[in-house]
Amino acid sequence: MLVDALPPAKAMLADRGYDADWFRAALAARGIAPCIPSKINRKTQIPHDRYRQRHRIENMFARLKDWRRIHTRYDRCAHTFMSAIAFAAAFIFWLKQ
Repeated sequence: MLVDALPPAKAMLADRGYDADWFRAALAARGIAPCIPSKINRKTQIPHDRYRQRHRIENMFARLKDWRRIHTRYDRCAHTFMSAIAFAAAFIFWLKQ
């Protein structure tokens, strides 16, 4: 399961795609506070920190999309695409150090 592979953390910053009750329950079981916006079609919206932490996720996606290979998804194979994302993320992290 995805949650079992996560390192110990206090909070989980994620996009709307991860808004599921089972995922939130799995995070709560591990003691991780979710900062996930609710999907638009959710009947009762779950409050989250809109600006304080969410800007980090938006900035990460913006930096990744600066890479043309990722933005236009040149790679047909999902494995190759994921490795390009991992390389770009590592390079961006290296630049910030």
